Amino acid sequence: MLAIQKVSSMDAPEVLVVLPTLGDRLDTLRLTLDSVMQQQSELGLTLVVVAPPSAVEAREMARSLGAVIVDDPKTGISAAINCGLAARTVEKYYAWVGDDDLFRPQGLSTLRTVIESRENTVLAFGGCDYIDPEGRTITVSNAGRLATILLPWGPDLIPHPGTLIRLDALEAIGGFDPELKYAMDLDAFLKLRKHGRFAWTRRSVSAFRWHPDSLTVANRLGSSREAELVKRRHLPAALRPISGAWHRPIRWASAFAANRINARARAL
Repeated sequence: MLAIQKVSSMDAPEVLVVLPTLGDRLDTLRLTLDSVMQQQSELGLTLVVVAPPSAVEAREMARSLGAVIVDDPKTGISAAINCGLAARTVEKYYAWVGDDDLFRPQGLSTLRTVIESRENTVLAFGGCDYIDPEGRTITVSNAGRLATILLPWGPDLIPHPGTLIRLDALEAIGGFDPELKYAMDLDAFLKLRKHGRFAWTRRSVSAFRWHPDSLTVANRLGSSREAELVKRRHLPAALRPISGAWHRPIRWASAFAANRINARARAL
């Protein structure tokens, strides 16, 4: 790990932004970094970029903006995020962004207002624009309260790149499960329910870049199965044997929704 240097115009950064990257998406990484920099006019933040030593260009790009650089342990995305979390100093909140996703202008400050507007709130989330590789909006996910209702048994409609979490609560649950490849955020969200409230806004605070050709059937199936496993272990013991009765229809509905988004993306 390199010496810590803050990406902040303020003395006490509030948000720890963790950005894992393999360094193979330099064009979109630059856009992502620019969107993080835009947040600084509203609040102080620390950007932690988790990348392998071989990602020389990506690390230099992030370092030039004052990011904290952390070596990727190469044991999965959850472990990479946990390494980023370990760089915490005085920050109160955690936010994640992928190396081809974006924060919308004032996105993080909007989430901070939401999370601080209600007592005992540990997580705030907003709307998330699904964009194609050229940045055009395909659709918008802004389920609001419905997302919190569906979380234990239905699809996970809380977008990880549009979420702000109190770091004390995230540390209390042990961060992200390193055994999980797809549903680590769902698992963390379900654990966090025991630590406080969730709050939301329908305003779009982030953008998730949808790559139709990279979303294979195998990946979608693996993601669905892992999500079902996570939800099953958070259910009361009496309901676990019958959970397949609603997990299979949800798996089908999720695949159908993904295919619809693919079709819209290709139509653009």
